[in-house]
Amino acid sequence: MKVIVAGATGAIGRPLVGLLLEGGHEVVGITRSRTGAAALHAAGASAVVADALDREALLAAIGDQHADAVINELTSLTKAPARFADMESTNRLRVDGSANLVEVARRVGAKRFLTQSIFFGYGFGDLGERAITEDAPFGIPQGAPTDSVSAALVSAETQAHSLANVTGIALRYGLFYGGDVDDYVGMLRRRALPVPTGERGTLALIHHWDAAAATVAALERGTAGAYNIVDDRPTTWRELVQEIARTRHTPRPLALPRWVLRAVAPYAAVMMTGVNQRLSNAKAKSELGWSPRYATFREGLAQS
Repeated sequence: MKVIVAGATGAIGRPLVGLLLEGGHEVVGITRSRTGAAALHAAGASAVVADALDREALLAAIGDQHADAVINELTSLTKAPARFADMESTNRLRVDGSANLVEVARRVGAKRFLTQSIFFGYGFGDLGERAITEDAPFGIPQGAPTDSVSAALVSAETQAHSLANVTGIALRYGLFYGGDVDDYVGMLRRRALPVPTGERGTLALIHHWDAAAATVAALERGTAGAYNIVDDRPTTWRELVQEIARTRHTPRPLALPRWVLRAVAPYAAVMMTGVNQRLSNAKAKSELGWSPRYATFREGLAQS
């Protein structure tokens, strides 16, 4: 297939482009910079230099190309978000950027449209011990500052399903790790990556490489709807960061009480202490023929 990938030079985009090319697909990556274009060309892909939020410029850059699929991996997150304001630009990409990419898909004649989504859409609270499947409520407002994040995820997913005769697929990824370990290591050495005191909640995780592999599987074999793309074992933020520190021989992370985290990093505090989820990846395994190479974060960190 000829595949247009938005966010092609991001943390997921880089391994995704590589796996698509290995699988025999033709890739056109959308990037905002000439540096990104050069990286795509070096990998063997074509490049379109455009801002996904500038509809006219984006459509002009795409030109009269034809493609079989569009994959939306747009975010503006270069580091873990600490405050709710840190999510605003990514929320806009999920709403307005998605709308522009839907128009790209329509113009190029795509028959498949895949979008990045995130497990946080199931709720930023305690969802108990049950395994959450894709038919669970998603993006329900909670009367909290996180509602804007949930609404943007719903918008991205809804738009992915909006084109007639196009198979729309939402990939509800877990919390990414692996490809950004060096960033976390730097923060740990600066004592800038705290953890909460005590063990609080659980988070669904996925290694960047596994997320990319699942995305290729969904492109090739997925049906319309959503897939949970997570590994086999949820964990706490504290466990994850402590394991990064142990395997990379950095100082142990600074442990802070919840009230301090809420004061200095309110969005991160919700993620670290307020979320308790266990997601099922059974649908992705059975329908996509995919399973995570790294079943747990400990295996993934050992190889990253």
